[in-house]
Amino acid sequence: MTAAFDAATLANRATSALRAYDPGHDLPALRLQFGAVLSELGSNENPLGPSPLAMRAATRVLEDIWRYPDPLGAALKHRLSSELGVPVSGITLGNGSHELLMLLAQCFADADHPVVHSQYGFAVFPIAAAAAGAPSVAVPALPADHPEAPYGHDLDAIAAAVTPSTRLVYLANPNNPTGTWFTDAALEDFLGKVPAHTLVVVDEAYHEYVDAAGLSTAMHLLGRFPNLIVTRTFSKAYALAGLRIGYMLSHPSVAAVCERLRESFNVNGVALAAAEASLGDHEHRARVRETNHRDRAWLADELTARGLRVLPSQTNFLLVDLGRDAVAFEAHLFERGVIVRPMVGYRLPHTVRISVGSRAELQRLLENLP
Repeated sequence: MTAAFDAATLANRATSALRAYDPGHDLPALRLQFGAVLSELGSNENPLGPSPLAMRAATRVLEDIWRYPDPLGAALKHRLSSELGVPVSGITLGNGSHELLMLLAQCFADADHPVVHSQYGFAVFPIAAAAAGAPSVAVPALPADHPEAPYGHDLDAIAAAVTPSTRLVYLANPNNPTGTWFTDAALEDFLGKVPAHTLVVVDEAYHEYVDAAGLSTAMHLLGRFPNLIVTRTFSKAYALAGLRIGYMLSHPSVAAVCERLRESFNVNGVALAAAEASLGDHEHRARVRETNHRDRAWLADELTARGLRVLPSQTNFLLVDLGRDAVAFEAHLFERGVIVRPMVGYRLPHTVRISVGSRAELQRLLENLP
């Protein structure tokens, strides 16, 4: 009898080492099941939604969806250049920042050039390394009882883990899933310790939510450190998660290398138009930031008052240390239409990540806590 066909046996070495990304629950099905009472607090989405300017721009482009989008994304790049004060030649667009993080590993890492990242860094970091067939060095995070950054990046230890063969270091500031951060001064000190031939990627997916003293953006250091790369997304504060668009800021030579492998037409026309329009709505962006700041503090106080340990955060979510099994906690809420994200996959089995959703969603969370 012929053996059953299994394509997994044919996968190359890099792909064989991978597991598919876990997006969490089947939210489209849950929306049908629970309707308007579903509280989606597991994906770090923006409850205020996108700018009206973005919505109008996206609608206009729908009239021409039979045409290919601009393969260079020139209009968006020029708008980013104007807004951020960076050269167009140093901007790379991606299908979300996820694609860009993967692309960097594909371009610069391999079996002889490892990738270094923090123990509780963004899940895509080790996936990017594995996809490139590169060794992944996960540096132990700061201890759980650290007064400022529990489970956060230990920059000194990360710098010590960099060897002459290291091509790529991934950092996230602020970090997902911990919500922790490090200051501009700490990053500058770190960059001074890293060899010039080692690329340092700072993922700033939650940059627009930042309000901590001493933290602004790694972008200000791009001119001094050609090996520095900054990635950002329009999925969070700009609320364009469904359109999948992000961007990367780097030395022009880094962007040029990435262009060799970047997929043609990787960003669709609707996303390009909506992102460009979003950049012009400073009022909406300020409202998103202020609302998140207020509701994040309120939620932290409410959870703390109920005896839960809430870790400090500079994002639109809170990491909560339950001191008990997070799976059972999450299952209790799930049965009541409240979705949070247990961090078992990050080997933080007693923690859950809770997005700062609308006040109505957060109230339902508090009413249904086990």
